[in-house]
Amino acid sequence: MEQPEKAQNARNAPVESGSPRTSKQRLAALSLGALGVVFGDIGTSPLYSIRECFGHRGLAVNEANVLGLLSVVVWSLIIVVTIKYLFFVMRADNRGEGGILALLTLVVPPDRRGERRNAGLVIGGIFGATLLYGDGMITPAISVLSAVEGLEVATPFFSPYIVPIAVLILIGLFSVQRHGTAAVGAVFGPIMLVWFAALAALGLVWIVRWPQVLGAVNPWLALRFFAANGAEGFLVLGSVLLVVTGAEALYADMGHFGRRPIRLAWLVMVFPCLMLNYFGQGALLLAQPEAVSNPFFNMAPSWALYPLVVLATAATVIASQAVISGAFSLTRQALQLGYSPRMEVLHSSAHQIGQVYVPVVNWLLLVATLALVVGFGSSAALAGAYGIAVSLTMVVTTGLATVCAHRLWGWSKMLALAIGCGFLLVDMAFFGAAVTKIVDGGWLPLVVAGLIYSVMNTWRRGADLLDDYAKAARLPVEYFLADLDAHPMTRVSGTAIVMDARGVGVPRTLLHNIKHNKVLHERIVLLTLRTAEVPHVVAQERVRVQFYRPDFLRVVARYGFMETPSVAEVLALLATRDVDVDPMQATFFFGRETLVIGRKAGMSTWRKYLYDFLFRNAYGAYLHMGVPPNRVIEIGQQVEI
Repeated sequence: MEQPEKAQNARNAPVESGSPRTSKQRLAALSLGALGVVFGDIGTSPLYSIRECFGHRGLAVNEANVLGLLSVVVWSLIIVVTIKYLFFVMRADNRGEGGILALLTLVVPPDRRGERRNAGLVIGGIFGATLLYGDGMITPAISVLSAVEGLEVATPFFSPYIVPIAVLILIGLFSVQRHGTAAVGAVFGPIMLVWFAALAALGLVWIVRWPQVLGAVNPWLALRFFAANGAEGFLVLGSVLLVVTGAEALYADMGHFGRRPIRLAWLVMVFPCLMLNYFGQGALLLAQPEAVSNPFFNMAPSWALYPLVVLATAATVIASQAVISGAFSLTRQALQLGYSPRMEVLHSSAHQIGQVYVPVVNWLLLVATLALVVGFGSSAALAGAYGIAVSLTMVVTTGLATVCAHRLWGWSKMLALAIGCGFLLVDMAFFGAAVTKIVDGGWLPLVVAGLIYSVMNTWRRGADLLDDYAKAARLPVEYFLADLDAHPMTRVSGTAIVMDARGVGVPRTLLHNIKHNKVLHERIVLLTLRTAEVPHVVAQERVRVQFYRPDFLRVVARYGFMETPSVAEVLALLATRDVDVDPMQATFFFGRETLVIGRKAGMSTWRKYLYDFLFRNAYGAYLHMGVPPNRVIEIGQQVEI
């Protein structure tokens, strides 16, 4: 992808209009939508988190441990989710958008990523983004498995069928991704509203029986829990981490719903319902310690088990959908910022630009998710692999947000470090406890992230090497036009649109065409598509036109890193500038390099072979940009790397 450029103007902020009643209705609708998309992951954590805290570490189920652990859960949600993400990290919006790549681009603009002081931030940000792919593999597997396992509580008859049922559900989930979430998105919010109401109701029934469990809001009980259990109590944080998984989604999906609806949904609905359910599970364990095998489903009366399994399955599918959609959006951002090979990106909604479908990512995630389900066989086994990626992402996000507070918000270095280090202390405690689960499966997301990081880094470095070659092969426009006047050549009718990645000088694609074909179209348009460091670019600022002379002009079109370039849109905008180009009559010239592995410095040999493989299998540039395939001419040449 072309080099990103520094944005010249901020994206226009949305203007609220209408009566207060209309604004309140819109806020309510956005908050309801956030329930269905943003809070699916964290909202399904009660299915397995308390079970893992006691079961995995083998803690004694007694009053001190139950109340102490509940206190740790309560304050983890308050500190990590409410204070850190909702009121600290979410302040760092990149023109309204969130997510780790958006935050990285905000803190380190693309034109400054080569500076030594930013090297660690760039590496951490990209690696943190790759960790989310591991989360996208594990979340659907553990969520759907944990919901279907509720059938075992109803009757042992279903035990042999848990994995096959989960596999069928996951195949169905990934198979419908190509249709997008637009058709079913409207029902996500209401289903999750019922889910959270069910969480609260289940918890309330047991809290009424054992009201003393509410005493867990006292933070002293959490401190006493750690003091009494020592190292074992600290290691339990690796399982408590499951309670806050999904917090990153609050930030990543901020652009779809806005900061205020997400905060409102959390404070009014999600957080209270989660607390009631966790307290209810604690009360159940105080009354029936043997229920620790599956405290969530054991809270329900026998008549409600099957409906609850159905509701839980629906909730986990919705939670999985959010993570899968997040992987699609992350891929598009990486592609636009030049960290991913070109691949097919389809828009699944005509109205919501954020709803995209990436076939390659979808099917790779399906294969990986099914392998996890079959390989691990249960949500309890998968819990070991879940968490370490989340904790590392939390560490990276805290670090980037701290730098943002100092560089962009104007906080003093001492204040930013004091607050950032406070959050980082909590994040590192979770990460330290999660590290102990590496042998239990925690290695898996780290390996996946490492592989994807190698691919991204190699692609970026290889693209830079090709860009250096292209720069050296260019001719200044003034020299080209002067030579053209001095040595006239045959001109043919029509418009030649020459795709130019750099937007400076005359691209070698045009020079090679003249060298071999000895002709030139009557009008030449050098077209450059650039990625700005903002999520979106308004249509009025999309296109810039430079006329060297009537038959030779340069067009530079800017797109945000959350947008997909469209040549058809660019040509339509040109028509408003009195430059009329019919895409079905024009000829599009693209350069097509064939790489030759040589001894040139700049990249190790194994990375050269990897880049060559990625380069040869990348999606065609003209397909990525929406150019009519039957109007394309590719001019090839060999390039040694």
